[in-house]
Amino acid sequence: MNTLPQQPAANAEAAADSVLLSRRRFLQGSGLAALGVAAVPLSGLLLSGEASAAAFTTLGPQTARTLVKMARDIFPHDKLADRFYLQAITPYERAAARDPKLKSLLVNGVAALDAAAKQRYGKPYAALASEDERVVLLKAIESGPFFQRVRGDLVTGLYNNKALWPQFGYEGSSWEKGGYLHRGFNDIDWL
Repeated sequence: MNTLPQQPAANAEAAADSVLLSRRRFLQGSGLAALGVAAVPLSGLLLSGEASAAAFTTLGPQTARTLVKMARDIFPHDKLADRFYLQAITPYERAAARDPKLKSLLVNGVAALDAAAKQRYGKPYAALASEDERVVLLKAIESGPFFQRVRGDLVTGLYNNKALWPQFGYEGSSWEKGGYLHRGFNDIDWL
């Protein structure tokens, strides 16, 4: 679980399998915290997140809230708004409506995660304020199919989102423009 692609890339799946770093070391070392990502007021996040979670009629709002929190914990980018994580999990709603096995995996996975959180900390997973507590719970399930499915899907759900590329300092695919070599890609100021 403590893995992240070393840098965003057009082929996000390949990036996820590349060099693995601890989550916090990645953020400290990459300078992502220094990027000019606009912070979204917490109240705005809660309102928009609640309204969006309610739109999950197949999976249910609680499952949506837990998946967003889980997504944020697996790929932590502290200055990214919850809406980007919500966008990453939104395809599950449509897919789960067509695929009962996927729906069962997600709903039962969230239920088991909530049960473990309640047993250990007295609250459901999404209600835990401590990231450390949530990470303990995720590490306990990181080799299971629920966690692996969500982690794998989030790689593309987050890092293939072109709206996020500028926030990561990634200027997009270059092959169709002649490659990187002669296009002045020495303008990154955060390395």
